[in-house]
Amino acid sequence: MPNNIPPVTANDPASAFQRLLTVLDTLRTQCPWDKKQTMETLRHLTIEETYELSDAILEGDLDEVKKELGDVMMHLVFYARIASETNDFTIIDVLNGVCDKLISRHPHIYGDVEVQDENDVKRNWEQLKLKEGNKSVLAGVPAGLPSLVKASRIQEKARGVGFDWDNKEQVWEKVEEELQEFKDEYNVTNGAVVDIEKAESEFGDLLFSLINYARFININPENALEKTNKKFIKRFQYLESKAKENGKALNDMTLAEMDIYWNEAKTLK
Repeated sequence: MPNNIPPVTANDPASAFQRLLTVLDTLRTQCPWDKKQTMETLRHLTIEETYELSDAILEGDLDEVKKELGDVMMHLVFYARIASETNDFTIIDVLNGVCDKLISRHPHIYGDVEVQDENDVKRNWEQLKLKEGNKSVLAGVPAGLPSLVKASRIQEKARGVGFDWDNKEQVWEKVEEELQEFKDEYNVTNGAVVDIEKAESEFGDLLFSLINYARFININPENALEKTNKKFIKRFQYLESKAKENGKALNDMTLAEMDIYWNEAKTLK
């Protein structure tokens, strides 16, 4: 074994983190691939790693969560290493910066502010961000977020400054109102659309109101939809495999024939 491999240190987070820094420094200076990377080339890989972490969390696979956390952390250290080469910032600046922000935004822990519950904490958080220079409560919502996630974040941030419904019954009334407005633009009976742009707009309003209701009953809409995606994939792949076992092609089967296998799939865990 080469002598330059940093040893594993047990039960010492600081040493373990330093080991990662040392490995990244070595790769950055000696590995042809790592030497070529920039923040831009790493960006899409980081997004991919984040989604892989999300998948592992939803699957409840903690071994995989541990691996993906390592991959994400490696990326974060890599960005800081690249920035240090141009004297823009270092990993020390990153870590101290986030600690300073957490201390500043938790005056109920590190100051004399009193809070009653988590809603008070969220309201204080948004007010502090405005004092720090944010021009809008919604300025912190990344433009590139997937639309469903973005809707959730928008609603959470609006709630943080008191712009919200009083109870879930009011939100459900809004859902029913938006559903009716969508129906007015889209004739469900014959599928006729008078104005596709208006129908699309009303459908968006309906989705937004459903996401809002999910928030009120503590359902994460992104997690809920992704679990349904996974469930559909599992059932559809069962349908494909059973059809293949019986020498059939899906294109040649009737919907009634496919429903037999689909209903079987629904009984599987």
